[in-house]
Amino acid sequence: MFIVITFMKEIPLLKKRISALSRDDSSAFNSLALEVFHLQYTYNDIYRIYCDLFKVHTAAIFRAEDIPFLPISFFKNFEIKSGSWDASEVFRSSGTTGMERSQHFVKCIDWYYEICLKGFLEFYGNPSDYNIIGLLPSYSERPDSSLISMVNMLQSKNPDDTESFFLEDYAALNKTIKNVKLNGRKLLIIGVTFALLDWAEKLPMQLKSTILLETGGMKGRKEELVRSEVHRQLKVAFQLDNIHSEYGMTELFSQAYSIGNGFFYPTSTMRVYPRQITDPLTSGKISEQAAINVIDLGNIDTCSFIATDDVGRIYPDGGFEILGRLDQSDIRGCNLMFAGG
Repeated sequence: MFIVITFMKEIPLLKKRISALSRDDSSAFNSLALEVFHLQYTYNDIYRIYCDLFKVHTAAIFRAEDIPFLPISFFKNFEIKSGSWDASEVFRSSGTTGMERSQHFVKCIDWYYEICLKGFLEFYGNPSDYNIIGLLPSYSERPDSSLISMVNMLQSKNPDDTESFFLEDYAALNKTIKNVKLNGRKLLIIGVTFALLDWAEKLPMQLKSTILLETGGMKGRKEELVRSEVHRQLKVAFQLDNIHSEYGMTELFSQAYSIGNGFFYPTSTMRVYPRQITDPLTSGKISEQAAINVIDLGNIDTCSFIATDDVGRIYPDGGFEILGRLDQSDIRGCNLMFAGG
């Protein structure tokens, strides 16, 4: 009983400190990451068993990059939780026919919204200043999608928003965009890649002064393209200088954003680290091709230390690019696309 009470007291205090993080405070991030590691090692049975299998000496870990990272595939086979609690919601990856879907159990949806909003504010400012349109399935169609839940939350910050989700009705989408522009509102369109390319092919329009944010996601719907080619086509079709991108996934609460050229920067609650492709327990080198590890402090209720199946390069300033996926990894989201600008 004492252990449970201690855990329940620690989490709210840590969440307050996580909420107060700034993007440039690496020292505070590293300190919090180490505290969260020891907490999750103690209270997350799956994570502790994984660490113990590799004889991890927790007392000898003093740097965030040395923390053990849980393979992302564990989210398909286990309920990843720190502590014992009932999930208020469960996020699930979209997957394809016959594919086993990842599940991320959500203790408190408001905490997820707080993390998403914090990251959006850091890159784009107050969502109430925008009309935000999703070229995505609607929330009613995919209530278990973390991305759609995030977009729905951001849209709710603007009470003037009209119809905000589209998928294949490009004529209605274009009409809504024209109305927003007539009203002089700032416009942000967030969409999956295959839908954006389909829109660009069938009914392109001028989108100057609009933020177009692609989230990845071809799902076998179109020929795979490098990110630079995707962005080139979208720039031409919509007369834009830059295409923005979002890096996120079912297993993470935090996101990274790119304002152009495919170089992502994490929000304040997230950091990325390289690991060797052939040795998952050994760190990789900065600026060299490596597999991507993610620390997401937003995942304090589940597991904050995730070894993804993405391959990329991480640069000295903390930015990164995605080059592809490890062999035999499941096809998902932006991880389909390879390097580019």
